[in-house]
Amino acid sequence: MEAVLAHLRGAIERGEYAIGDKLPSEAELCRTLEVSRPVLREALRALQTMGLTVSRTGKGTFVVASAVEDPTFGDYSASDLMEVRRHVEIPVAGYAALRRTPENLDHLAHLMDRMERETDTTAWVAMDTLFHLAVAEAAQNPVFRRVIEEIRDALARQSAFLNELGGRREQSNREHRAIVEALTDGSEDDAVAAMAHHLDRVETTLTDIVRPPRTQDAPTEGGAER
Repeated sequence: MEAVLAHLRGAIERGEYAIGDKLPSEAELCRTLEVSRPVLREALRALQTMGLTVSRTGKGTFVVASAVEDPTFGDYSASDLMEVRRHVEIPVAGYAALRRTPENLDHLAHLMDRMERETDTTAWVAMDTLFHLAVAEAAQNPVFRRVIEEIRDALARQSAFLNELGGRREQSNREHRAIVEALTDGSEDDAVAAMAHHLDRVETTLTDIVRPPRTQDAPTEGGAER
């Protein structure tokens, strides 16, 4: 999927598909790139999330931008989402370290055990959002939980995007584990630092995906992996 995405993204950024152009049909792209339809559809969804294309039912996929600027996750742009996450989740982690109950810690430990064993990305993403909700719950302020609930769909979409294109799952598990350890220790400073580090890594991975490649090879027929 990454190879297909790189191929199509490169063609758009080089102007081979201009703004307003319709991409070839799924059947044609599958034949040209020698990939299955599910793989192609994943790549097309990623292009749309990046803001390069839109899909119009019954009409096809059309180019709407020539470069990636600010991906959209559900109702929110990546930049807006990250800004809010930094202002909410970092202090929330500090409050959680001071206010968490034994039940909160048990719930987080159970979630972490499941996440570290999980190999299915979809299931892991669902637990990822539950993890951030659980941290908010541990802060013992229902308003924090409501804020995370409001952005829950966007968090899930962002998590899936970063895992599909950035291979973030194992790294996220380590970062989440550090957060839980800080909460268990009751250290406000460590919890704040652990959550800040986690969000730093999320933003870095997102930037690496969005940033145009330094060099871009010309597309080749049948060059994408299955």
